[in-house]
Amino acid sequence: MSEPLVCAVDVGTGSARAGVLDSTGRLLGRGEHPILMNRPRADHAEHDSEDIWSAVCAAVRAALSVSGAAPESIVGIGFDATCSLVARDTAGRQLTLSSTGEARWDTIVWLDHRAIAEADECTATGHAVLDHAGGVMSPEMQAPKLMWVKRHLPESWQAAGHFFDLADFLTYRASGSLARSQCTLACKWTFLAHAEPGWQRDFFDAVGLPELPSHGGLPDRTVPVGADLGALTEEAARELGLTTSCRVAAGMIDAYAGALGVIGGFAADDDELERHMALIAGTSSCVMAMSRDRRSFAGAWGPYWGVTLPDFWMIEGGQSATGALLDHVIRWHGAGGEPDAAMHRRIGERIAVLRAEQGDGFAGRLHVLPDFHGNRSPLADPHAVGVISGLTLDSSFDSLAKLYWRTCVAIALGVRHILDTLNDGGFVIDTLHVTGGHTRNPILMELYSDATGCRVVEPLGDDAVLTGAGMAAAAAAGLYPSLAQACAGMRQQGRERRPNAAAHARFDRDYRVFLEMHRQRKALERME
Repeated sequence: MSEPLVCAVDVGTGSARAGVLDSTGRLLGRGEHPILMNRPRADHAEHDSEDIWSAVCAAVRAALSVSGAAPESIVGIGFDATCSLVARDTAGRQLTLSSTGEARWDTIVWLDHRAIAEADECTATGHAVLDHAGGVMSPEMQAPKLMWVKRHLPESWQAAGHFFDLADFLTYRASGSLARSQCTLACKWTFLAHAEPGWQRDFFDAVGLPELPSHGGLPDRTVPVGADLGALTEEAARELGLTTSCRVAAGMIDAYAGALGVIGGFAADDDELERHMALIAGTSSCVMAMSRDRRSFAGAWGPYWGVTLPDFWMIEGGQSATGALLDHVIRWHGAGGEPDAAMHRRIGERIAVLRAEQGDGFAGRLHVLPDFHGNRSPLADPHAVGVISGLTLDSSFDSLAKLYWRTCVAIALGVRHILDTLNDGGFVIDTLHVTGGHTRNPILMELYSDATGCRVVEPLGDDAVLTGAGMAAAAAAGLYPSLAQACAGMRQQGRERRPNAAAHARFDRDYRVFLEMHRQRKALERME
């Protein structure tokens, strides 16, 4: 019999990715397929869950082909996904969550901010669930989205049979199980995994959702990440190109899979674990830290109990737009255009030339606050806006290069802002494990070390998020006796970068300016 392997599936904002891994975490083959997004209005973003499932199937078949693995050798499959909201009616059919009324748009994307007013109402309750959401409800959470659906799409609300976080929808589609992951419900649905009962029904009463959690098929109990939900159904096995011998693992949110992939292997040493933070960076950025003790800070999501490894608290901060912000800068600038890989590379090459010519003073009077899509952490202000100081009439390509460079600096300083807040709260983080699309941007990778003063580790494996989902699959399939042992056995080595001591003073000044701009923006907004 061939060596037992696992399949990992990661559904992001723009594509579904799949990988075939062996029991040591080595990636043997990878596949990817794009997914559609509908943008009918400002701040509205929607997916088609059937399109997502088709993309998952295409990615898995491609990964299987690249790896050369036999379908019967895949003994487990794990899923992670963005925290998008999927609706199905009582018969399991697609149910529109779109202002267009089209049934196919049955999924509200995580980044959709249509429910910002409802999020403010949740915050105004002052309920204890907010203690695990940084004190402020984000429109990216599911409760405000559900409030919006009930108010604006009452027919869909009445017809709903199931509301899923996207990762739970994928495990349902794969196995037929309606079980919900502790990761998804605790992190995005206000379920308190450390409390009994987990659902706080008085919160739902306060925000006009007394039907929850029963409405929409939300269970009273969760299952831990990596739990065995059963075998692939015959239909799912056929569509994925696998067999019904493959076990399906309880899934998780994509950032949590990335965190599991890069810091889960340190869990055996508590002191060592608290020095490490995962930075999962792509369209947006998530920072994740894990500890035995319950710790929190204003502007962070969490702490959440047992949402990756049992008996550990996880805390999450983040930036709502990072890769998306760099794309926006390129589109917005007169010398820009389509923000494809070639354009990012061209800008990066020009920045290298200009920095070599102009030294540390390059674009030194240009400063950016990167909150173009609100500030997720550490301010927890979805209403925050971006600020640029130091513009001139220059509209050349070089001015685009300067703005791009200083936007990258601002993104890195935003990570430093989160880090400082975490360390003020009891962590001792000095090492960042970076995974995601930003590892392909050498400017950001340099700045994550130099602007924060941290050691930066880039996993040598192709995709730490897939590694995390593969760890869950390995646990569900019994390749390891526990998820923690799967994390230890499948952890990949990384490439290390140390901060440049000569850049310390320059970025300290930039950081002081960064904090002063936050203060001044707040002062301006308070003026009558």
